[in-house]
Amino acid sequence: MAAALLYDPVPALVMRLGLAALLASAAWHKLQDRGAFQGILHAYHLLPAVLVPVAAPAIAVVELGLAAALLLPAGRTIGAFGAAALLGSTRSPSPANLWRGRRAIDCGCGAPGARQPISEWLLARNGGLAVVAVLTLRPSTPRPLLWVDWLTLAGGLAVAVCAWTAAHGLAAAFHRTQSVGAAR
Repeated sequence: MAAALLYDPVPALVMRLGLAALLASAAWHKLQDRGAFQGILHAYHLLPAVLVPVAAPAIAVVELGLAAALLLPAGRTIGAFGAAALLGSTRSPSPANLWRGRRAIDCGCGAPGARQPISEWLLARNGGLAVVAVLTLRPSTPRPLLWVDWLTLAGGLAVAVCAWTAAHGLAAAFHRTQSVGAAR
């Protein structure tokens, strides 16, 4: 009966590796152009201005730490819960700013120069990613990974990257059409 509650380890591994890569990439972008991320964080008007220069690199360091924790067997639980909390709070586009009608603020979640305004889509995306982080905690069968598992892992990550890229391309196109329609 208890064996029925165990899951195959490969899907959780795909999710953990994907989340770790996403968090590491986000941290890299923030550290690459610290001044730009500080400006984005300041635009949210959620922190006192004096805290922004400290909070901006701290967020990047936390993202790197969580990415590493997701990859380490001893840190998986902390990494998963930490990623879920981060995605559900500080990384989320602020609902407060959406409610205020301040939709032109960059989310700060992409590469420097890859501006993406906050939106309900980003809230849903981060909520979905938080759920994925928690799903990595499901108990799995303790078994060695075979060559087919590594092939499945590579394919799963490739599909996740393609889906991520396509979803963001569609969201960007939607925002462009909305801004063109608003300008008329």
